[in-house]
Amino acid sequence: MSPLKLPATLLHDQADACLAQWVTQLPPVLPPAVSLDASELSEFDSSALAVLLGLRRVLIHKGTALRVEGMPQRLRELASLYGVMDLLQPA
Repeated sequence: MSPLKLPATLLHDQADACLAQWVTQLPPVLPPAVSLDASELSEFDSSALAVLLGLRRVLIHKGTALRVEGMPQRLRELASLYGVMDLLQPA
C-alpha cells in the first residue's frame, strides 16, 4: 500500500471529505502500519488534527496503526498544544 498524503491545504471545509476519501482508499487487508505523508501540508487549522485522529481511530478499529511521516513543525506544535502529539508521534 502506498502512503496516504495530506494535501497542501487542509482546513475545516475539506476535513470530512479528506477523511472519507482515505477511508474508501483503504484496502481490505492492511499492513501492520499505514503511512501518511504530511510533508506537503502548509495551510491548515485544527481540523487537520481532527482528520488525523479520525483516521487513527478507523485504523485502530481495523487492527493497524497510523504512522505519520514528515509532520511540519507547526503541526507538531499544534498537536502538542492540544495534547495529542503522543497519538500522532511521527515516525
